[in-house]
Amino acid sequence: MTDIVRQEIATTATTMVVKVGTRVLTKANGVLDLERIDLLAQDLHWVMATGRKVVLVSSGAVGAGVGRLGLRGRPTNLAQLQAVAAAGQSLLVEAYQRSLQKYGRHVGQVLLTAEDLDHRQRYLNARNTILALLEYGVLPIINENDTISVAELQTTFGDNDRLAAIVTNLIRAPLLVLLSDVEGLYDSDPSLPDAKVVSTVENLGPEILALVRDAKTGLGKGGMASKLEAARQATCSGENVIIASGRRPGILREILEGRQVGTAFLARGQEIAARKRWIGYTVQPRGRLLVDAGAQRAVQQKGGSLLAIGVVKVSGNFVKGDVVAVCDAEGQEFARGLSNYGCDDIRRIRGLKTAEIPGVLGHCPYEEVVHRDNLLVTRTNTG
Repeated sequence: MTDIVRQEIATTATTMVVKVGTRVLTKANGVLDLERIDLLAQDLHWVMATGRKVVLVSSGAVGAGVGRLGLRGRPTNLAQLQAVAAAGQSLLVEAYQRSLQKYGRHVGQVLLTAEDLDHRQRYLNARNTILALLEYGVLPIINENDTISVAELQTTFGDNDRLAAIVTNLIRAPLLVLLSDVEGLYDSDPSLPDAKVVSTVENLGPEILALVRDAKTGLGKGGMASKLEAARQATCSGENVIIASGRRPGILREILEGRQVGTAFLARGQEIAARKRWIGYTVQPRGRLLVDAGAQRAVQQKGGSLLAIGVVKVSGNFVKGDVVAVCDAEGQEFARGLSNYGCDDIRRIRGLKTAEIPGVLGHCPYEEVVHRDNLLVTRTNTG
């Protein structure tokens, strides 16, 4: 069955990011499921044959390494985890290449760390590399560089769901597909017989977040909570997201035929400029600014800049030009932006009117602590 919304999502998805999780790609004992990869490769080939461009964010390196090395389970020691990821990463990419080679396709591996994306120039370099691979007709396979990053293993991107959302923003793909071991977001506990998959989510508000039911295993790190956060990041930037079962053969084809599979999260608002995507959804904040209710309204609802008078508390160690999180009275982030001042100066001028700043600092280089042009609201009142 198809509907107008699903058909529109499918029609606009000229470029898509597909993320596949560990639980989909590995068997219960941690060994890489080559048959599953073969089926996924067949699906990816079909997508590429339609003329669409597709980027794959693939988990499974640690799980594959566990199987390849004959381990009983996932190590807890960081160095061992990194070694297992190194052994598994090559197996993972080799498996994709073997499966796609049957169709005359090639893969290109892109390993990223959070530091690569925190720096604007390196962020753009990563974007250009991925886009060049797509122009060559190569399938980019992206993962965090587990072998050198303390990050994903204990954790910077958080998990590959967030990395997939970042990549979606990076290349401005209209569609992000998160393939999981479940059919989508359920309206109640998935183990209950009357539980149903929510077909469409227009607003990721508290009532949707309350539906989260995470299953925890020794291999996967994501869970539905991280998928909803990834969906929030992508939809706020103007992209659609679908969470669906990666164990369902031909799932990508069904999605691109406009069929009602999985849960669709609809894009909200206007598309965000590339630079603000980077500020709001890629760079990790170096500090936090707690603001009063008036400042929150000015930033969140009225499109204003953040002034010193609205800052209540400063935490973290940051310098001018670093990204900071702007938080409400409860400490919940609702915006991010580039700070015009270092943390020490903001501590000195917080709560002051702009005209009072020169009396404290000796000069007033900026009227705003964070200017609106360098600020993105990351969470609205409802979501």
